[in-house]
Amino acid sequence: MLNGHKRRDKRNDCYPSNANLAVRPPGTIPKFVDELPIPKVLKPVSRGGDYDYYEVEMKCARHKFHRDLGEAVVYGYNGMYPGPTIEAMKGRTVMVKWINNLPLKHFLPVDKTLDSAIDSPEVRTVVHLHGANVAPDSDGHPDAWFTRNYGIRGPKYSRQVYEYPNQQQATTLWYHDHAMGVTRLNLYAGLAGFYLLHDFHEQCLNLPKGKYDIPLMIQDKTFREDGSLFYPPNPTPSANPSVVRAFIGNTMVVNGKVWPYLNVEPRKYRFRMLNASNTNGFTFKLKDEDSNLHPFWQIGTDGGMIEESKPIEKFPLDPAERLDVIIDFSNLAGKTITLRTEELDLAGNRETFKEEVMQFRVGHKCKGVCDDDIVLPMKLRAFEELDPDMLDPKPKVRRFVMTEDLDKQGRLMLTINHKDFRDPATELPEYDSIEVWELANPVFVPGRPLGIPPNITHPIHLHLAQFQVLNRQEFNVNNFNTKQWIQDGTGIQFVSEEAEAPDPSELGWKDTVRVEPGKVTRIVVPFKNYTGEYVWHCHILEHEDHEMMRPLIIVERNCE
Repeated sequence: MLNGHKRRDKRNDCYPSNANLAVRPPGTIPKFVDELPIPKVLKPVSRGGDYDYYEVEMKCARHKFHRDLGEAVVYGYNGMYPGPTIEAMKGRTVMVKWINNLPLKHFLPVDKTLDSAIDSPEVRTVVHLHGANVAPDSDGHPDAWFTRNYGIRGPKYSRQVYEYPNQQQATTLWYHDHAMGVTRLNLYAGLAGFYLLHDFHEQCLNLPKGKYDIPLMIQDKTFREDGSLFYPPNPTPSANPSVVRAFIGNTMVVNGKVWPYLNVEPRKYRFRMLNASNTNGFTFKLKDEDSNLHPFWQIGTDGGMIEESKPIEKFPLDPAERLDVIIDFSNLAGKTITLRTEELDLAGNRETFKEEVMQFRVGHKCKGVCDDDIVLPMKLRAFEELDPDMLDPKPKVRRFVMTEDLDKQGRLMLTINHKDFRDPATELPEYDSIEVWELANPVFVPGRPLGIPPNITHPIHLHLAQFQVLNRQEFNVNNFNTKQWIQDGTGIQFVSEEAEAPDPSELGWKDTVRVEPGKVTRIVVPFKNYTGEYVWHCHILEHEDHEMMRPLIIVERNCE
């Protein structure tokens, strides 16, 4: 006893005692009662002539997702959810010491039958700066994990301080956990944050800046009655807990708040939109109280600025994809604008309560000088479109199939070319080469809605490389021959001779691409800057943790 009160045992803060509580029905959680939080910008511990040095601690914390929910246990970078934003300038190196001060036991259900989980500690972490051009030892390889105080380390672990040279154009990156076999749990628990890279060209453009430049981390989550995070244990005859094939939450969360609102001035704002969900893909649009649509002005994709700003009424965004947009509230004073999505449950029925994501409440006047009369720049950045037919030498073509297999426990798992993560590397592109990758997804039931199993779109992410989406082409899945397709491109019957162009929102540099069911998706990929071992994988985290990941090794060019 201390001054008549019990001493709080902080060691128990990370272990909720509510595992048997029921799930909170989303209809009982009021919408738009909490203001949108803006992640804090992290200050460096020290600065050198050409670098900034940070220390970021992963630790357990308690977070309030909603006014009417109790505090939830989360894992946070510096105890924050989302983690603090790191802002960097092109050409100025950022060095980060990632420190794991998390407990050894996880508060979410760990499947110990998955790769790297069998004989490993439950809580292990490694940080991947998603979309960054970095050397292999700072990329966050899934086997480079480490536990609290670096006590136990994975086979690829090599350094405590990661180095990010920032030699790429201004863009919206994000950092998140990438430990093999537990990524889905660690990211769901809160281990994600923004990394905003600027350059002088971007800063000279007539774009909203400062408090008018806002990152939006969008996720879906489910809560128990007391406000704690729910993730299904999914017991099976072969494993308890067991990995799920997909996780779809029943509420929408933006920057760590359930269905928030944001008070905005009648002027232009820049929003960096990130889908950080485990599984769920979204299609976003803006509507006012009278159900009128309002446009986004797109200015960027995963890899940075696009060539010209353009209006779009709606756009798809799958896990890990980002879209950089301007929303112009100049002529909407006094209006309420809602960010919405098109949402279906796993049976294909509309989930109307999830279609609303967040509100923008437009004030009647600006707090300072309005920019109503400022015209957004049409021309943003020079863009070199890669046409494989015009390249010399002709790019090497690789073909892949999104496949299904059974694991050692007899459970269905999603794979690539019927290979799992530990199979020898088959993707060894040469340094400074350009390749065309053709990704076929034959798991498709015509007439069933997109996104409803088995009609799953796989968001495929390549580490290190930025690429361009060429096209998609529908094919007959009933007579598709996987082996022939991989070997020589035969064994396939296309429904149409004409391929369909990428979605307008995809026209730019990308690091994640949607591989839609019943179609071949083609991308053109330059491999440059570094050699060494990376990975590529589906960014549905449940798939990534359950073998839908492959090695990617960039090798020295053979000049003979």
